[in-house]
Amino acid sequence: MRVRFLYYEDCPSHDLALERLREVMAEEDTPVEVEVFKVETEEQARELRFVGSPTIRVDGQDIDPPTESSYALTCRAYRLEDGRISPLPAKDMIRRALRSPAKN
Repeated sequence: MRVRFLYYEDCPSHDLALERLREVMAEEDTPVEVEVFKVETEEQARELRFVGSPTIRVDGQDIDPPTESSYALTCRAYRLEDGRISPLPAKDMIRRALRSPAKN
């Protein structure tokens, strides 16, 4: 399994998101290293298909596949199960991705 965390430094939620990702990985006993990558240019954002910070991918698949394909240095919003919008992905969203990466 490969877990990649992409972020844009100007978005304030990336530290908490990385901490949350690592917490869930520990809870799920996922013994892999997180590849942390700082996206610094618009060109990198396009090349990496970066839809915003933070982005978490498990085996190359976004844990919350975007409905639009706009790539840029921007902050990301996640829709939680109760319909609210959050700058952080829910722990359950991360957990589902780690448990079944091929289905995302």
